[in-house]
Amino acid sequence: MATGITYRRAVRALAAELGCEPDERAVYEWRLATDPDEYASALLRATNTELLLVDDGFPSPDVGTSWEELGKLAGCRALPVLRLETRGEHAAAEVATARERGFAGLKTIAAYRGGLDRVSEHVVAALEANEATGDPLPVQVHCGFGDSDLHLWRADPGYLKPLVERFRETRFVLLHCYPFVREAGWLAHVYGNVFFDLSLTIPHVARPEAALAEALELAPLSKLLYASDAARTPELYFLAATWWRDALAAVLPELLPAGEVEDAARLILRDNALALYGV
Repeated sequence: MATGITYRRAVRALAAELGCEPDERAVYEWRLATDPDEYASALLRATNTELLLVDDGFPSPDVGTSWEELGKLAGCRALPVLRLETRGEHAAAEVATARERGFAGLKTIAAYRGGLDRVSEHVVAALEANEATGDPLPVQVHCGFGDSDLHLWRADPGYLKPLVERFRETRFVLLHCYPFVREAGWLAHVYGNVFFDLSLTIPHVARPEAALAEALELAPLSKLLYASDAARTPELYFLAATWWRDALAAVLPELLPAGEVEDAARLILRDNALALYGV
């Protein structure tokens, strides 16, 4: 970890924000010397976030910060996303009333539960219940890399094609996507109900500009969303927001006329998500 390119860049970025020496020990000591809530709140508020959508399944409520608490720390509105796997056989029943209970979306981690080529019957039943409401919530799907307990090749978003075609009224949001960024961009290009983000990819890859450029090779600007996948550590919220903006500032001027760059960045950072989730 300490020799990782992204880790070393993170230390420098955090030091600049905190006002300490660009050294791992200095950043760590600053963290220890600051009240945890104050430290987290300062980094969260530095992102200038307007709305947080928070997976309610990780970390578990007994060890993590709730979505309500997170919103207070960030000084912004926060809404929960219902993780299907934590509901097991009751997922379909929970989904039927999820919107009226204030959930902004649903999420599946099927990639961790066998793979996207073998989505469980409980998740499929939940997708059926979601679409049966007549006003289905967006469904977030973990795609691509993550922890060691998944088989990466089974996390290829291309395996979602049958579900995307079966549930045409449902908007699917492909999360993370690395190293399948081009595959996700293609799906967003050919299916009106597919969107995607590069959360986790940014802030973790060493060349976020390259990932962003790949995403926009095929995908419409209206299909790409900013997200961080940050959890547990407030630094990740700050680093994701910083490096997403930096990547957009580097890539968009190469793809668009100068007069269109700011509007395109606003779509990706804000407007696409507000329209997709209807919030």
